[in-house]
Amino acid sequence: MRKISLLVLLSVFSSAAFAQSFSIGPKAGINISNYTGSDIESDALVGFHLGGMMNFGIGQVFSIQPEVLFSTQGAKIDNGGKREFKTSYVTVPVMLKFRAKGGFYFEFGPQASFKTGEDVPDQTIDHFAKNLDLAGAVGLGYQANFGLGIGARYIAGFSKVGDFDKNAAMNPDFKNSVIQLSLFFAIPAHK
Repeated sequence: MRKISLLVLLSVFSSAAFAQSFSIGPKAGINISNYTGSDIESDALVGFHLGGMMNFGIGQVFSIQPEVLFSTQGAKIDNGGKREFKTSYVTVPVMLKFRAKGGFYFEFGPQASFKTGEDVPDQTIDHFAKNLDLAGAVGLGYQANFGLGIGARYIAGFSKVGDFDKNAAMNPDFKNSVIQLSLFFAIPAHK
């Protein structure tokens, strides 16, 4: 975990050294999350994300955008009746952004998520989710010249969510899958 944190900090500071523009601001929105893989039967669960972002512009088109967000995720699992399995994370995506002249953008990048809590109805499962969740993200959006923006992002988990024994009522071989819809405001700090 220290290596990942050090890598994120190093990329942020090296980006800042080459940045031609810099903005910072709040970001919030909804999550539509589910679990994929394994033989798990689940339905989507609606949650939220809230936090902040920094954007380091390099030229007119390219930028690097690290974020720190509190995010609620999970799914409604059919385990003898639909029950909500919720996990809270502090997520740290580092997105590479390509912005067109009209304000539309495309982004992609890695994301590390650190578990802060869980609400699991099945008390026979101890430590339902792992403490670290690694994922990749891709998104589209629009950002006005004055900084207000809207975006949609898909996050596909690379690591297994489950951290429990296979002898439990379900197989822990599933991953997070999240659609995020966000509003943000990038306040220019340096041009």
